[in-house]
Order: sequence, then structure tokens, then C-alpha cells
Amino acid sequence: MRERTKQREGVVVAARMTKTVVVQVDRLVQHPLYGKRMRQRRRFMAHDERGECHEGDRVVIVESRPLSKNKRWRVSKVLRRATG
Repeated sequence: MRERTKQREGVVVAARMTKTVVVQVDRLVQHPLYGKRMRQRRRFMAHDERGECHEGDRVVIVESRPLSKNKRWRVSKVLRRATG
């Protein structure tokens, strides 16, 4: 049986490249010793075939085959458009 593809939800922080966006994914993790919740940030390069994403958009990205040196994710859908 095949594994489910990984999905992440994040905010587009850069959309200057052709068909590529940079998506920042934030998650809260608890510090192993002190218990304080910390925000961890990770940036993924994702393929945006139609070029419809802009900075500030909230999107869902899914894992895919390697598309370039740094791109291993695709934009699945746009959840919320940036205001303005």
C-alpha cells in the first residue's frame, strides 16, 4: 500500500520567480526541557504552474517528485488570498 503524500499549509513569502513560489510553514513545538511552546519556521520552494499565487496568500502544498534542484513541492490549492 502506498503512503499518503505529505501536505503542508503555509503563507507565500516570495513569488518573484516564474512558476515558483516560496512558502513559509510555521508550526508550534514544545521545548523538550522547559516546556515552552516555540514557533519553528521552514521555507519550501513550491511549483505554481498557473502563476496564480501572490505574496501573502495562504496555500496548501503537497509533496511531489523533484522538479528542480530545490523544488520538491507543488501548490495544491489557494485557501485565502492576500488582502490589498
